[in-house]
Amino acid sequence: MPRIAIYDTTLRDGSQAEGISFTVADKMKIARRLDETGVHYVEGGWPGSNPKDKEFFELMQKAPLKHAKLAAFSSTRRKGMTAAQDPNYRELVSAKTPVVCIFGKTWDLHVTDVLKTTLDDNLEIIRDSVAFLKKKGREVVYDAEHFFDGYKHNPAYALKTLEAAAGAGADILVLCDTNGGSLPEEIAGIIAEVKEKVQAPLGIHTHNDMDLAVANALAAIDAGCVQVQGTFTGFGERCGNADLTTIIGILSSKLGYRTIPENKFKGLKDTAYFISEVANQPLVDNHPFVGHSAFAHKGGVHIDAVLKNATAYEHIDPAMFGNHRRFITSELAGKMPFIMKAEQLNVKIDKASDEAKAMLKALQDKELQGYQFEGADASFELFVKRFLKKHKAFFKLEGFRVHTEKTADGQAWAEATLHVDVKGVRRFSSADSVGPVEALDKALRNALTDAYPSLKDMHLTDYKVRVLDTKDGTSAKVRVLIESQDEHDSWTTVGVHENIIEASWEALVDSVEYKLLKGTRK
Repeated sequence: MPRIAIYDTTLRDGSQAEGISFTVADKMKIARRLDETGVHYVEGGWPGSNPKDKEFFELMQKAPLKHAKLAAFSSTRRKGMTAAQDPNYRELVSAKTPVVCIFGKTWDLHVTDVLKTTLDDNLEIIRDSVAFLKKKGREVVYDAEHFFDGYKHNPAYALKTLEAAAGAGADILVLCDTNGGSLPEEIAGIIAEVKEKVQAPLGIHTHNDMDLAVANALAAIDAGCVQVQGTFTGFGERCGNADLTTIIGILSSKLGYRTIPENKFKGLKDTAYFISEVANQPLVDNHPFVGHSAFAHKGGVHIDAVLKNATAYEHIDPAMFGNHRRFITSELAGKMPFIMKAEQLNVKIDKASDEAKAMLKALQDKELQGYQFEGADASFELFVKRFLKKHKAFFKLEGFRVHTEKTADGQAWAEATLHVDVKGVRRFSSADSVGPVEALDKALRNALTDAYPSLKDMHLTDYKVRVLDTKDGTSAKVRVLIESQDEHDSWTTVGVHENIIEASWEALVDSVEYKLLKGTRK
């Protein structure tokens, strides 16, 4: 079974995504998690570009990774000086990583119009940069930037840049589709031609500008590449990078390649959620292999078939990568979601029983009021448990009050105060914020965290409001959906009421109750 080296660049390429800004502590946590997950290389950043990355590498020297190789990143040395004279290269060496990844110009357009030098000088820059790092005892990963565009425009010169890097001792040549504009058949064809002329091992680095980064990476591996670069969940500049979560899933379950250790497969979902949590970028529900909806079934025909034989509508066992099967409640699903939830509670319910009919009637009544459990899985589970009297509330509200104010200078703020009973103890809490729901959320957490410390690990990631009866104007019912996330999972809860604060409170309470309920299963 061939092995494909997994080279993760979340901490460098991923950090270039709009909306992501990792702290040094964030980078440390992600590096450790990637190491635990079994990737082979963790690219930590560019030590010569900013103080944050320099500090990260200094800290990593004191507590190195246990399994993965840590890589520092940089460009080839500056023109007009040797690598030994380049300040960036002093920082690279000072980082003391076993691996260094450098990118160089492959496309002649970039050499003449961006680097502003001659084609021959660029070849010497590549040779000098690689040779310098090899003399320092580093494993050198050479990223041929814009390789496929360069090869299409001037194949002879693109090959010369690879030969320069290989001749100077580069351990692997990584072909980069930097603009993300190539097609899988182009990638495969060009790599086949390169392999006839260059003997060094090849890797692949693709971007997702045409939603083909994963397909292009797989085409490259099929053509003979032995290393794949990408980011967890596909974070990256513009449209993102190749998604290693999906690539690992496909290579391991479909194509027979060795990637991360097999005993690490079940942690893939948790790692994806952990990294998205630290990045403050919620993982989309329909993410392949690890997303919340990846193995969710809604149609009654689908649910019935999966219950008889899961392979009827599932391409792999969800548990392989730490995920699980879900049945979504809707008018299309009938009684089966109730029955499945009950079975998880070790309660057997006959599909034709009065109890099943009563549960369905209760659901229909809730839907008539405006509830929609299709998109609120956590509230649905709590609904079933409450109906079956299998859930005891973790706390009881005695009352809350929300005060909002706007001052003459245009500043608006809200304050929430509440009393709750927690394990027989009456607790009072207050909090303020820019909005009433956030103030309530803070006040509730303040009241509960001492008794339930795990609440520190969760936060709200999305808040949606829909007016249900627009003809009733401001007195209309509203449906509030709240999405929450911790390091392992995401879940959605729902509340409905004519009062938006009350609807929000209901969804908020369900979110907290579900988080605490998850903790009791461990």
